[in-house]
Amino acid sequence: MKLRTISRVVQGRNRYSSTQFYIYRVSAQFHSIPKRHSFGIAFDIDGVILRGRTPIGDSPKALRRLYDDSGCLKIPYLFLTNGGGIPESRRASELSQLLGVNIDPIQVLQGHTPFKNLLKRFENELIVATGKGEPAVVMSEYGFKKAISLEEYASHFNNIDPLSPYKTWTTKQPGDEQKNSSESVQSFDVTSERVKAAFVVSDPVDWSRDIQVLCDILRSGGLPGEKCEHQPPMYFAADDLEYQAVFPCERLGMGAFRIALESIFNRIHHKPLEYTSFGKPNPEVFKNAESILKQLLNEDHKDIINNSHYFETLYMIGDNPSVDVKGARQAGHPWFSILTRTGVFRGKENHTDYPADRVVDTVEEAVEYILQREAI
Repeated sequence: MKLRTISRVVQGRNRYSSTQFYIYRVSAQFHSIPKRHSFGIAFDIDGVILRGRTPIGDSPKALRRLYDDSGCLKIPYLFLTNGGGIPESRRASELSQLLGVNIDPIQVLQGHTPFKNLLKRFENELIVATGKGEPAVVMSEYGFKKAISLEEYASHFNNIDPLSPYKTWTTKQPGDEQKNSSESVQSFDVTSERVKAAFVVSDPVDWSRDIQVLCDILRSGGLPGEKCEHQPPMYFAADDLEYQAVFPCERLGMGAFRIALESIFNRIHHKPLEYTSFGKPNPEVFKNAESILKQLLNEDHKDIINNSHYFETLYMIGDNPSVDVKGARQAGHPWFSILTRTGVFRGKENHTDYPADRVVDTVEEAVEYILQREAI
């Protein structure tokens, strides 16, 4: 993909609209996309495109078919994943290197991308973020001014995690010192200020600590050790019970952590846990994906706002029936679901509870089917 000009329409630095994840002006980068195409594609990543950091089959070759000979995007597509933990810009860079095509951040929608819509509400409030990767960095890049990782937050309370002396591992990654420097120079006192919201940005690493500290925050009104009836809002980037990783069998996802937290919280608190989950299969996620695909197709964002172009078909290619297929079915027209046998789903026949519109073996077969169906 040849990048020439991309300018973002935003409300100041690191600010985003509460009604739309992105408003981009996309110009010469996507001039090569023919207006006659009335379809777009959304790919899941884990279990469809990648297993860990390794491409599945000929997935890079399948993606290259969506570009012309000069490397310009020919077919509008994006990645729609419940994964995350790092900013969309870095994920796009990683995908570009692993798959051998130039992917722009606008083409990456992660589970936590909808958190941008909450900026207006919590921009200047103390919030905690947890999960693998760099959850606080993600929230800070979205514009939240007082975002702190749950790991850093817990370090300010002596003995809040009674098991910490027995944990000899480290979760620090190369470059953490530089990336998390904003947390080490804080302009607020976390031991006296109430947490106004908690965010599970990606799959938590230390379940025992996170469940303990989140319960402390949620049942104290945002300040461990205090008493308050008001539970701060709780947000999950996704609710996948299982997902396909490198290990042959499915791994427990963020939904499993949510179940564990909710079960424990409801046993120790007189009111049930209140929370909001984003990610697939939420229909709003698919609605936003359609909006982004329109931006990829149109030269001027005014065309998108006025809905001057519509898609006859939007293809969702995924490996998880209860997430990818269910989400596409709930979103309704113009979504068309394609289920691959490379991840969570391995059945010979279609899934019983959430049957896809098409079942294929690989993502290459899915792309071939789409191009033939669309007479490309």
